[in-house]
Amino acid sequence: MYTKEEASRQRQAFWTTLGQYMRPVLSADGERVNWVNYKTDVPSVYFRMDAGTGGAHITIEITHGYRGDRVACFAKFESMRAVLHETLGEEWEWAESRVDEHGREISSVSKQLYGVNIMRQEDWPELISFFKQRIIALDEFWSMAKYGFE
Repeated sequence: MYTKEEASRQRQAFWTTLGQYMRPVLSADGERVNWVNYKTDVPSVYFRMDAGTGGAHITIEITHGYRGDRVACFAKFESMRAVLHETLGEEWEWAESRVDEHGREISSVSKQLYGVNIMRQEDWPELISFFKQRIIALDEFWSMAKYGFE
């Protein structure tokens, strides 16, 4: 069992390691990007990566406060589902409506990884591989798709 401070340090160390590992990788547009805090430049659309003791996930989150805007944005993603999955090389889970950890209703498209624990450094290579290939593929998709969301 970890203290709160130890767990916080371990999580921070992982995200720092991932950021350093990804630093040399340029975006699909040939630009430097902060992969850990990826910016879509579209309000209320986020690419999020998270890892804990029960696994990891990478998610496209649509957080518009107004349900109609959120559903319309989700519908745009759905219209590009085939292109997204082709770019990712796999199927992801789609949820038009779910409640996030803060109690807000959001829409999401996500991929989970089970059986890994951010607290075990021996799991870090698997976590890094999981996040790296998917965030790079999301960036490739977004470089083509973002104009439909502006």
